[in-house]
Amino acid sequence: MALSLLVFSPATAIAAPPRQQTPSGEPIPRYATLKAAPVNARGGPGEDYRALWRYTVKNVPVQIVEETQDWRRVCDPEGGLAWVRASALDGRRTVMRIGASDLKLRARPAEDARVVAVLAARAVADLVQCKIGWCKITVDHATGWVRPAEVWGTAEAAQCRGR
Repeated sequence: MALSLLVFSPATAIAAPPRQQTPSGEPIPRYATLKAAPVNARGGPGEDYRALWRYTVKNVPVQIVEETQDWRRVCDPEGGLAWVRASALDGRRTVMRIGASDLKLRARPAEDARVVAVLAARAVADLVQCKIGWCKITVDHATGWVRPAEVWGTAEAAQCRGR
């Protein structure tokens, strides 16, 4: 009987994990937007699963945490975790103001920059880009910078527990 010894190089030991294969070929988790309303949120990936609730507002950001060919399991800004039809989602990125107060949009990514607009509590805005601790968003023809922690839809890690 022969024994073999496996040798791992340092490069192998720190290599990134293989990308998860998904039906869409897109990474998990990732963000999407509800492109229409109403949308039923279901307990499983199919019409035969009971509806848990209904999304009644379009453009709400959601994070896709699991998928089948036709269904996506999403996490929403309230922490809800449910399945929706893939066709109900758009790849466009939006964010939602998660705080109870209005949020100042700055002219540039700095705390002392002039305020160019205000994002109301629970309002949705289009995400343009994030860099170095700031995100550029657009809402109602106004564009400005906010801290990513002040809006929901920017974190890279999965946002809902219970996966």
